[in-house]
Amino acid sequence: MSNERFQNAIQRKPQPIPPIWMMRQAGRYHKHYQGLRAKHSFMELCKDPELATQVTLGPIEDFDFDVAILFSDLLFPLEALGMGLSYPDTGPKLGWHLSEQTIQKLKTPAEAWRELEFQREALQTLRKRLPQDKSLIGFVGGPWTLFVYAVEGSHAGSLIESKKNLRLFDRFAEYLMPLLKKNIELQLEGGAEVVMIFDTAAGELSPALYHALVVPQLTKLAQWFPGKVGYYSKGTNVSHYAHALFVSDAFAGLGFDHRWKLTDNLKHFNGGFIQGNFDQTLLFLPKPEFQKELDRFLQPLREMAPEARAGWVCGLGHGVLPKTPEENVRHFVKYVREVFR
Repeated sequence: MSNERFQNAIQRKPQPIPPIWMMRQAGRYHKHYQGLRAKHSFMELCKDPELATQVTLGPIEDFDFDVAILFSDLLFPLEALGMGLSYPDTGPKLGWHLSEQTIQKLKTPAEAWRELEFQREALQTLRKRLPQDKSLIGFVGGPWTLFVYAVEGSHAGSLIESKKNLRLFDRFAEYLMPLLKKNIELQLEGGAEVVMIFDTAAGELSPALYHALVVPQLTKLAQWFPGKVGYYSKGTNVSHYAHALFVSDAFAGLGFDHRWKLTDNLKHFNGGFIQGNFDQTLLFLPKPEFQKELDRFLQPLREMAPEARAGWVCGLGHGVLPKTPEENVRHFVKYVREVFR
């Protein structure tokens, strides 16, 4: 009960056609999601296992992606730790922010973890309903990204408050890391084949700070779940990834944003799949221009032998953006399969 192409990519087995999935493939751009969102709150769509299943299955049934990604949100561990969480139209909002004065308000992981059981239930429901030739993955937020949200309430801008409070990171990790461990366990128990760690704020750190703060926590997660967790970071570069962790087989795979040269990544990073990395904003182009850019992206990969591009999981540099034309997403999936067939 998994997608053969995705499993081949994890194992770096050569194959002509890559598996395809996109971050945020179930989301605001999709009419299926919009129809459900008109009837239910965002929180309901995430926390009701049946509704989360419906949202997750929508793009699988419409676009025929190879992999289904649990519809949820990376901030739920912060809610479970007692920080409160709501979703007004302006975006997610925590009840309070992390500081030297408030850190003692956090719940212990032993108190918090049951607040995340809905994700296991949603994945169990999904696995029963998902076609057997599709893979299923979950996700959690990266430790640094969750710290940034806890301190600032978002991950926009230069993260001044987060960097002013770096001394809090290790103390926060004492609460967060056991909870993330349990969160990943719950998702794997629910049927996720891989749990992605999404670190969307990582690129705002210098490589030196990234190595000092983030890599030790990522190493723990990879060691706790060998071959079962993948990692994606936004805005990082080769200097951030100049560490043994990223050239080992510790992760099931690595995702890269559109700033990376994917053909080089396939040569340099040896363990698991390499996911990415068409620029998601180019999906907004009119069809002729979009086709031109898609061909430009695919050509270097088409010139590689299947053995050289083994491990590639085709997708975007980041998630599908709101208002992305559905027809371009649909064409992306069909066209990639056509040119590599």
